[in-house]
Amino acid sequence: MVAAGPEPAVLALLDPDSDLAEALLDSGRAVVSLLRWDDRAMAEAFAGSAPAPGGPFRMAPFVDTPWGPRPEHAPAWAGVELLDHRETGWSVLVTCRLAEVEVGEDDDPLGHRRGRWQRLSPP
Repeated sequence: MVAAGPEPAVLALLDPDSDLAEALLDSGRAVVSLLRWDDRAMAEAFAGSAPAPGGPFRMAPFVDTPWGPRPEHAPAWAGVELLDHRETGWSVLVTCRLAEVEVGEDDDPLGHRRGRWQRLSPP
């Protein structure tokens, strides 16, 4: 979730045992990417709920950034820097500063609602 304001932030609930939580807490940096409808399998692989032979980073080309790798085809992405984290329920609530934002055409966005992937725009 993006919290708008004079100093916008990204808020996220992460699994404390996830690779993402570990990497963010260790490095203090991460990439947030908007995914496309065709990226459903990659999203499942990164969530750990689908197989990814060789790992999820082999499911698409990635580009290195100062905040970590991002999918090369991501229409919009942000580099974020960790400001705060705390345990909340079974998750870790992280608050990150938006360090860099790139917004492009998002013509076939992927959404997730009530446990299912949704196509947010008509094909």
